Amino acid sequence: MARFSFRGFVYVLIVMLGLLSAAPNILPQSIKQQLPTWYTTSTLSLGLDLQGGSHLLLAADTNALFEKQLNSFSSDLLSELRSQNVRYTKTSHSLTHKDSRSGSVVFTLRSADDARKVKDTAYQISAQPNGSSALDVEIKQSTVTLTLNELYTEQLVKDTLSRSVEVVRKRLNETGLTEPSVTLQGKDAILVQMPGMSDPTQVKKLLGTTAQMTFHWAANSQSEQVMNKRDAAGNTYRLEQKVALEGEHITDAAGVLSSENGQPVVTFRLDSAGAKQFATMTRDNIGRVLAIVLDDKVVTAPVINSVIPGGRGEITGNFTLPEAGNTALMLRTGALPVPLTIIEERTVGPDLGSDAIQTGVESGVAGALLVLAFMVAIYGRWGAIASFALCINMALVFGALTLFRATLTLPGIAGLILTMGMAVDANILINERIREESKKGRPAASAIEVGFDKAFATIVDSNFTTLIAVSLLFMFGSGPIKGFAITIALGLVSSVFTAVALTKMLMLRVVKSKHKNTQDRAQQRVPLRFSSPLLRLSDKLSGINFLAKRKIALAVSVVLTVLSIGLFAKPGLHYGVDFTGGTMIELTAPTLTTDELRNVIESNGFDQIAIQEYGSEHHYLLRAPVLDSSGELENSNAKQTDALKRAISQADSEVSFDKIDMVGPKVSGGFAELSILALLIAGGGMLVYLWARFEAHFASAALLTVILDLTKTIGFFALTGIEFNLTAVAALLALIGYSINDKVVVLDRIRELLRLDPNKPLADTINEAVNSTLSRTVFTSVTTLLALLPMAIFGGDAVESFAVPMVFAVVIGTSSTLFITSTLLYLLGSRREKQGKAQLKPTAEEIKASLSHIP
Repeated sequence: MARFSFRGFVYVLIVMLGLLSAAPNILPQSIKQQLPTWYTTSTLSLGLDLQGGSHLLLAADTNALFEKQLNSFSSDLLSELRSQNVRYTKTSHSLTHKDSRSGSVVFTLRSADDARKVKDTAYQISAQPNGSSALDVEIKQSTVTLTLNELYTEQLVKDTLSRSVEVVRKRLNETGLTEPSVTLQGKDAILVQMPGMSDPTQVKKLLGTTAQMTFHWAANSQSEQVMNKRDAAGNTYRLEQKVALEGEHITDAAGVLSSENGQPVVTFRLDSAGAKQFATMTRDNIGRVLAIVLDDKVVTAPVINSVIPGGRGEITGNFTLPEAGNTALMLRTGALPVPLTIIEERTVGPDLGSDAIQTGVESGVAGALLVLAFMVAIYGRWGAIASFALCINMALVFGALTLFRATLTLPGIAGLILTMGMAVDANILINERIREESKKGRPAASAIEVGFDKAFATIVDSNFTTLIAVSLLFMFGSGPIKGFAITIALGLVSSVFTAVALTKMLMLRVVKSKHKNTQDRAQQRVPLRFSSPLLRLSDKLSGINFLAKRKIALAVSVVLTVLSIGLFAKPGLHYGVDFTGGTMIELTAPTLTTDELRNVIESNGFDQIAIQEYGSEHHYLLRAPVLDSSGELENSNAKQTDALKRAISQADSEVSFDKIDMVGPKVSGGFAELSILALLIAGGGMLVYLWARFEAHFASAALLTVILDLTKTIGFFALTGIEFNLTAVAALLALIGYSINDKVVVLDRIRELLRLDPNKPLADTINEAVNSTLSRTVFTSVTTLLALLPMAIFGGDAVESFAVPMVFAVVIGTSSTLFITSTLLYLLGSRREKQGKAQLKPTAEEIKASLSHIP
């Protein structure tokens, strides 16, 4: 008793911690004011799709970074070789590929004897703190090839991106944005999220400008290396390539009106080292032209007439006052070490975000209430206990998400709804097992103990296979999809705890309290009663021969799969911008008709943009293809989007841009590859797990059925024209997890029956197993459908690619579990029998028992 009480205490403690973690999300402000700030501020953050805002994915141009570093090292090396009287000819430089190691500088030594000097000097020039060299030197027949060392480039990218993140964060903070999020994503990208910002045009200008400022003297007859630079007016300046002063010495800058002519200028102040250097260089070069170069363009090129002490200066040019202010901001916050290009942009207006919250919450609550009501309708008070455990489960998920400081997105809400539908499966499994034991005459407490024990292994197997698919969603998905994956994963883990631990404790408490004052032992041995119209109806469905029409069932399934493959070929899937690249804009133009909007777009030169009336009147959907499929000009679509918005805004001052999705070819290509990889790894991972837990023909039957389910669902996308995007990939991976979950339950029961009576005909065993789990299969499918249907009907376009196909997938997955998995297992098992093999490998106990009979 003491042990049980302690276990109960631990369970209650876990639940209380979960509820306390979730509570700050729903506490009224009056109560929050009475509680510590550290507790009340620990709440779930809303994603941009729920609160509105902008998301920018910036790619670092590492090509330019490597070229700059290679130029710097090679220039220093060649200069040092000249000072050592080492002669060379035929200098060439190439950087023709995007690979980090493709850049090279090649020159030929006049004397092969100088090879050792070149290597030693190269090491001295590029030696790193860890003792390695940044340059790789290859010498063949006096031809020297310089490339950047791979380890050096990896560290260079890492350091550069870290510095870029800090610069981006500083620039955003200077603009006054509230809580911008700047994080690294992948190996060469930076993710910027700006809640509440519906028009990121100005921010994109700030982030798309490196603001690398350098000072260069005009070239003269003594200048060694010369370069040509232009100003905004197109004038060309011959400048020394050597940097006279780096812009990194600037400590402050401001955009002001000049006291001399009233024109906007940028004033700057240098640090102490920069001030001394500036004073010295101006004193020694009176009469020379000093050009200030900002991002490869000459901004101003004054003649130095006198010494400039104090480290203060002024940059003149054709600035507007806002441009001067932005330039000063960028100089204050520092230059970006590499150019950043916008490869993905997603913007959601605040109105669309609030609508998403409302529809998400309403569809979620409706689905949850339907599931809870259905559980009570099936199992009565035992269903009420299961429903209570489900509510605790959802609270624990919210508590865990809050502790992890997760961001709640619309796909995350969809994940919560699906989690509730799938979490019911464990409760139904348990209740069905308890019902079976009660039918055998077991007393209530014993039936509960045995029922939970028999259901546990099946619950673990089915949930683990689902977690394989979910883990891949997290590994390969983008931000919202990761949120969906985390939500389902936490929900599955939590559901195992609430179903196996909490529900069992509550059911035993109810049984023991009922018989607490009962002295009649016969009364204590009375089995549990499960009685409802639905259960009586399900009992009447037993005895179905699911293999009787196996050939017809398999033929129908194969034909549907072939038709689905045909639909995939033609008309094909309606791919979203996630996979095709390009731009999709949802807008509301109250004063423009469709024809007027089309005229505005075409008159401004946007010929390839498709216009579609969308939803309510004056609500439109615009689609623009990728402008540069090569992926080298990732900013082209971003510029097109900004120009298009300006043109429409001029035609309709009341226009509102509800949602913008811009995906560059680099990102869309990566999404496609990762999606295919995720689906393949999901199938492979589940096959390996099933082979480890079951025999090969069990695993093969399950996986082949899932493949048939998957192809039919893809055919459903093609037939209905539902957009195939990243949310659709989430639906496919969720389908894999759900479908395999369903099949594992049946396979587990078949294996159990085979161990009880291995000599029974295989067809009879399979039919008995499918019939004995039929109630569970049907009830689980119904509860999942009840959870999904409100979202599919009322959830809106944001979750259409997930909810509607999942409804179809649940129906297909359930029917395939009953008819296709059983048929395939029968065919594979019959073949195994003809080969003289047993259906199951002997267990360790069976092997030990057989060995004990050997003399």
